[in-house]
Amino acid sequence: MIAFLTRTRQKGRMDLTDWLAWGWAILGTLVVAIPVGWAVISSLKTEAEINSFPPALVPRAAQTITIEGQSKPLSVWIRKAPDGSEQTVALVRRIGLAATVLDPAKPQETFRVPVSELSQLKEFHLQWSNYTEPLKQFNFLRYLWNTVFVTVVATALTLFLNSLTAFALSKYRFAGRNAVFALILSTMMIPLSVIMVPAFMVIVGLNLADNLWGVILSTVSTPTGVFLLRQYMLTIPDDLIEAARVDAASEFRIYWRIVLPLCAPALAVLAIFSVIWRWNDFLWPLIVLSSPDNYTLQIGLNSLQGQFNVQWHYILAMTVVTLLPVTVVFLFLQKYITEGVASSGVK
Repeated sequence: MIAFLTRTRQKGRMDLTDWLAWGWAILGTLVVAIPVGWAVISSLKTEAEINSFPPALVPRAAQTITIEGQSKPLSVWIRKAPDGSEQTVALVRRIGLAATVLDPAKPQETFRVPVSELSQLKEFHLQWSNYTEPLKQFNFLRYLWNTVFVTVVATALTLFLNSLTAFALSKYRFAGRNAVFALILSTMMIPLSVIMVPAFMVIVGLNLADNLWGVILSTVSTPTGVFLLRQYMLTIPDDLIEAARVDAASEFRIYWRIVLPLCAPALAVLAIFSVIWRWNDFLWPLIVLSSPDNYTLQIGLNSLQGQFNVQWHYILAMTVVTLLPVTVVFLFLQKYITEGVASSGVK
């Protein structure tokens, strides 16, 4: 691995191409990794820390102290007096530009100071409740199950239907084959906003509104999947299929036992794309689904955003949770991506 990463075009030294390649790779990595890393770090911050400015890189929380006679722990502050002396105080309450504080060594005595003299003490703190509280307050496990169900079923149907279509368009000769393929590709240029209303009317007519199957069935056939698989199947020799027909293999058996195994890299690429599409889909489930019990994760995250309050600490934590399954799928299937995409463009 080290030898692969350190290889150069010219043995023993790096030329301009190597520097540009490394610069582009590092820049691309930072562009992708920094927002994700910031979301992970912020998901472990308290709500007050997320809304504070300037933002802190390390998750922190205000130091607190328990004072006898006070109903709740008080935050600890450093008071810098006009004469330059510093004093550790606990904040009792704040009204406008004045704050009522007390000396922890003399908790019976309170006094008022300007807010400008105070600076809050903070310590390193990981707010793990950001991950546990939404599971208690909201039905996120139900949202997770709905999303997994939609993703798995839709991906399986996408692979099956698109591979059948690609098999017919690549290995059968019939009048209008190229026209059908061109018509399928032309649908890629139609935005969702154009077909949204007709598609929803079809879903309502099939009595699939507010049903997970309404989300699944309307998106199982994709022109991208048909194109990807057809181009890959064109690389499979026709002699192999003719030999199977001579051995009395049925057309479905040829498709199932010969063509599909040979298309494993392209199927893996399409599976990754399909999982990402379904897992991150927001607009179509938002249109079709109306009952909270049928919400997917993306709609569930949106429900945390109220009209007057946005619970960013919960949103960020649950966003990190939603990233994990897609990341795991990508890590397991990433070795097929280059091979599948490259082979799909070669006839």
